[in-house]
Amino acid sequence: MRVLNLKDIKSLISQAPKEMLIQCIEDSFTALSTGLATMPPVGHLGFDSPPGDMHIKYGYIKNDPYYVIKIASGFYENHKVGLPNNNGMMLVFDAKTGKPECLLQDQGYLTDLRTALAGAVVAKHLGPANIQSVGVLGTGVQARMQLEMLQWVTDFKEVYAYGRSNNRLKDYQSEMSDKGFKVHLCKSPAEVAANTQLIVTTTASQQPLLHPQDIVPGTHITAMGADAPGKQELDPLILKEAALIICDSKEQCLHHGECGFAVKENLIGANQVIELGEVITNSFKRSENDITVADLTGVATQDIKIASLVMNFSNS
Repeated sequence: MRVLNLKDIKSLISQAPKEMLIQCIEDSFTALSTGLATMPPVGHLGFDSPPGDMHIKYGYIKNDPYYVIKIASGFYENHKVGLPNNNGMMLVFDAKTGKPECLLQDQGYLTDLRTALAGAVVAKHLGPANIQSVGVLGTGVQARMQLEMLQWVTDFKEVYAYGRSNNRLKDYQSEMSDKGFKVHLCKSPAEVAANTQLIVTTTASQQPLLHPQDIVPGTHITAMGADAPGKQELDPLILKEAALIICDSKEQCLHHGECGFAVKENLIGANQVIELGEVITNSFKRSENDITVADLTGVATQDIKIASLVMNFSNS
């Protein structure tokens, strides 16, 4: 079995055009929504002291050459000891024989990449027209990578950002300014929402950060933080007022996503939630004042497709 380290993986990914990476993740969602994917429930371990969680996601897509098992962890105080918050690896197997083909020691990079690409895919298909600025809740890896990927599908330079730590928020401003963004620091999530119509939430919060009175008509929200039981970034009333609610996996999001909170409180029905793969296939035309929400918990088909892309370049 081959082993590819982070340097190898980044070198291979750098060979992929932007359009190929976007298409890769679009295909991961349409495979799920058209019944081509087998994707068992996510394995999850939660930790309290220090706070963290670990996911095992796995599955296969019909006629794909590989199946993939992904282990990913997030320990949210690692920055205090000089370590990245996220880590992980992917195991790639031959889908015809079960033979282990490759260990991708990506240290969580592929998970971060496919998550950021999912944000770009959502904005491509659901984002408001003529986006001038993007709002970001959080200051971690996703808060950075989301901006970089969003630039592939929309044209903006201004960013309104909120984070709990003033020091980390200032570091974020400095780093993203060096990459060409004009970053405005906000004192609250509500201030972020008041200044932009595309908001990405990237935190590990366990209580709502945004409330319905914060949201300007015409806003789209991509919520990425509620990827495990107990996490929540949005007041469920926001979903009640939304013209469209999409998710990556209906089963996952009703279990532990933002959608699950709204359904359990009888604010929306499960039939109001539409999978992203369906939107990609059938398209959606938003009205000027529509509020839309994307609830992304991260799905194994994303891992399968991004790992397969790495394998294809490594074999060429």
